[in-house]
Amino acid sequence: MPDSRELKFRKLATDLRTAIRSGVWAGGAKLPTEQELARAHRVSLTTVRRAVDELVAEGLVIRRQGAGTFAVPRTMTVHGGAAMVGVVVPDTALYYPKVLEGVEEVLTAAGARLLLTCSRYRPEEEDAALRRMLDSGVDGLLVVPTLLGSADPAALVRRLAALPVPTVLIERGLDDGDDPSEHVRTDHVAGAYAAVRHLASLGHTRLALLSRSGNPTSAPVGRGFAAAVAGLRLRAAEPFSAPYGEWNSEVADAQVRRVVAEGATAVVCFGDREAIMVVSAARRAGLAVPGDLAVVSYDDEIAELAEVPLTAVSPPKRHLGRQAAELLLRRLGEPDLPRHQIRLRPGVVVRRSCGAHPREAADG
Repeated sequence: MPDSRELKFRKLATDLRTAIRSGVWAGGAKLPTEQELARAHRVSLTTVRRAVDELVAEGLVIRRQGAGTFAVPRTMTVHGGAAMVGVVVPDTALYYPKVLEGVEEVLTAAGARLLLTCSRYRPEEEDAALRRMLDSGVDGLLVVPTLLGSADPAALVRRLAALPVPTVLIERGLDDGDDPSEHVRTDHVAGAYAAVRHLASLGHTRLALLSRSGNPTSAPVGRGFAAAVAGLRLRAAEPFSAPYGEWNSEVADAQVRRVVAEGATAVVCFGDREAIMVVSAARRAGLAVPGDLAVVSYDDEIAELAEVPLTAVSPPKRHLGRQAAELLLRRLGEPDLPRHQIRLRPGVVVRRSCGAHPREAADG
């Protein structure tokens, strides 16, 4: 008769096996650490290691030195062959390279093929790319559509949701209750709220929002900032926004003078380029960052490279790509899966520009 240790090992292996096969950990997903599994299941580390060893032998998980244990994706096939996934992004220079890394990790692990096109924020190129991909026989689509400036964004989202192959939108969707799309998005409202809360925790009570307009992220960042100021009972200088092409050193100088005159001691700035201009403008005005003016950037693309490394709200770009690709593969395997609309909360990466200790954990 097996002893209690043997029974615990067998039960844990069965529980983990069931969780993987039922999709609790999708293909490529990282499992909890052995210590976390031991605590969660109230067993010893030895029992956990034996159970994981068995799953490794069965080919259900793989250990990666220094990285952890990951569920092994089942090869995705459609109509007897490897699935082909079309991916349309507006840009491959900033922001989306990290999203694409996540997409490629999941698709490659699943044995799926990727067909990539860059639309350059041009609706006509986006439409042409989608037609080409559908004509080439893609099994599913991952799309970052150009909604900003569209005459009817809701109609565009409905059209994408009605395409003849499963389609998952990345970083796009509608903000009302009538959104038929399947999508994975960053919760930028929550990201801006987290930035304000972080500054409030450092004692700042009067803040300013300086933003780049003409971008899909600027509106939700503005809403999150306003909600946080009201919810935390803070005060705010008049917000400012200008298109990318109008932001320059003169604009930054004028805005720094204005917000300081209005009593602001901290600024949330969308995005990194504009925040770097604000830091330089503060220096020209004889102000120390963060001593006289704290700065939090929103985007975290080049924030670490500023003369004063910037505390920044960091959207989970790679995870966006992974989640979207995993969702599409699940949809291909389970056509009746309930429609998913997923929001990922960004974090705050603490550096030197806000006065907190670098790498201090910030809520977000």
